[in-house]
Amino acid sequence: LGWAPCPGLPPAAAALLASGPDGEMLWLQVAHRPGQAPGVRLMGRYLLPPCKQRWHTCAAFLPQGGLLVCGDRRGSLLLFPCSSSPEQAAESTGTADGSTSLLVGEDSGSESEPSCLLHKGTLPLEAPLSVLFGLHGKTGVTSVTCHGGYIYSTGRDGCYRQLRLQGQQLEVLRKHRPCKGLQWIEELRFTPDGDLLVLGFHADNFVVWSSRTGENLHCIPCGGGHRSWSYCSSPSAEAFAFVKCGDVMLYRREAEPCEQQVLLASLHGREITCVRRLGAVDVPGHAALNVFITGSEDTTACVLALSERSRAAVPLARLSDHISSVRVLALSGPTGPGDEGFSDNTLSALLFSAGGRAQIECYRLLCAGDPASESAVTCQVIHVASHRLDKHWERKKNRHKLVKMDPETRYMSLSVVPRTSSEQLLTPWKFLVAACSDGSVRVFGLLEATRKLVLVAESFHHQRCVLKVEAFLHTQAGGERHLLCSAATDGGVAFWDITSPIADARDALHQAEGEMQPLALGTPLLTIMAHSCGVNSLHIHETPEGQYLVASGSDDGSIHVCLLEVALAGGEAAAGTCLRVLERVARPCAHAAHVTGIRVLRPDLLLSASVDQRLTLWRRGPGTLDALSTTFFHVPDLAELDCWEMVDASGELRYYCVLCGQGLEML
Repeated sequence: LGWAPCPGLPPAAAALLASGPDGEMLWLQVAHRPGQAPGVRLMGRYLLPPCKQRWHTCAAFLPQGGLLVCGDRRGSLLLFPCSSSPEQAAESTGTADGSTSLLVGEDSGSESEPSCLLHKGTLPLEAPLSVLFGLHGKTGVTSVTCHGGYIYSTGRDGCYRQLRLQGQQLEVLRKHRPCKGLQWIEELRFTPDGDLLVLGFHADNFVVWSSRTGENLHCIPCGGGHRSWSYCSSPSAEAFAFVKCGDVMLYRREAEPCEQQVLLASLHGREITCVRRLGAVDVPGHAALNVFITGSEDTTACVLALSERSRAAVPLARLSDHISSVRVLALSGPTGPGDEGFSDNTLSALLFSAGGRAQIECYRLLCAGDPASESAVTCQVIHVASHRLDKHWERKKNRHKLVKMDPETRYMSLSVVPRTSSEQLLTPWKFLVAACSDGSVRVFGLLEATRKLVLVAESFHHQRCVLKVEAFLHTQAGGERHLLCSAATDGGVAFWDITSPIADARDALHQAEGEMQPLALGTPLLTIMAHSCGVNSLHIHETPEGQYLVASGSDDGSIHVCLLEVALAGGEAAAGTCLRVLERVARPCAHAAHVTGIRVLRPDLLLSASVDQRLTLWRRGPGTLDALSTTFFHVPDLAELDCWEMVDASGELRYYCVLCGQGLEML
């Protein structure tokens, strides 16, 4: 038995759901009648999917009407049609044949009335419209809530999920893991001030966890997960009641004034390892807001809005799907006004995040201006796909004959291969290149429509940790060539032509419906020993002449720039690609520490940043690299920088950069 919130019912009526034999669930409309037995009307019959423990655990009627979502003991979410609206149910108390549908009961001076279950055969047994089987694992779904046009479900798998309704199908948008150790999540509560409270049991305590502050508001020792409990809070007091060993226990506490004042809220719990700018959103009545994504050692990524006027960073969404540190981010999609899917107050892009435990996560981000919200920007996150190498290994045949991959493999760098997706293709695959700590360069294919992320090609050419990768596109009369630059800990920079592997992978994925064995990536076209040790930063810039400037920074503080020319051997597209080095410039000891960020702003202008907390602008001349200016920034242990250009109101071109490490700074 379970009560379900049903919008539109009068105050004296409620919806009751009852699970019975053979997976049959009944929807009963219960009406309170003063001085009489409650009036009950049978509204619907539903069939739960077959499983060992076949009963529902929670349910809610959707505000849209005509649909019921419920969770079962197997951890599945189910969507059922509602044959009658709550309004009609509140007005009528008769069955299809005109008889009164009341449960057997006696009131003072009246005879017992016939049961509504006698006529349940007149109602059809509805099957679910949508089933998300085992969404919360085998321990069951604990609650279902509707808020703000979304559906939220909780379970005893330590996660709560955000879903939406697409037609008559449930679609999972993303998964949230509130805090470490909170495995038994019971309920979600949305506060009037916009906070989301997660209620559950952590070890032998009842916990109220705040999503806004990321901390426990209340921790009540109660002995552990109680199936019968109730919690209520108000500005003046809070109360928690539970049943333990047959006894009803009550915990009550008066509200205490909060003496803690947060001077500056943190973005992450540990150092920030990577940052990417998504774009700027124009909101009426506000200055332009820059939207950034940051990744951290605390295993989360954060989407945030930064206002130049208020200089405040406001988190919009937090992504917590990683089980280890988030080391690198990559974006694919519109990044400027005029692009398809982009407007002055809307941003949309694919986000890839990767890091420890060889884990890649992919999300679709949609940011839009909202003057009514506190941050003036809203961000919708849809989880698209994920990939882990050890899970891929578990699916291999004859794996007992193979050596298992290193579970400590980390992704050090990501780069999206440009223009591999075409609207004319039936299956528009996008491709992603990853630099791996186990010495490999791996290529992944993503099909967003089916939410598949597949390993398609790899190479262990470097034989040591690969630190950076950068993919770029060369276009000329002979056709398009997809090129790749990779750099490793020995200071070597390798250049690859990955056009054929990507074409072969696309064909194989199309024929095998998204499953394939990884192809060989081949050998590099050219390798340059640019540095004496590891390459920590890499950037490629195409010149107006169709040549490529490749800038890199190293652990030894040096900067190396080379000018490349791409030609097709034999002058035909069918022939191989040829790379020629036209010019090389090296600047030893450009910085006093690791160069962890470098950008080519123009063919004659470079920007570099280092752990020595200096941001230096360089002018590139024929065979020379001269320092123009140096600015000191305040972020210690610099991990990465990102740059972009903007034209101000006066028509002057300005360059901006954002730096991350032990903090975040925009210049």
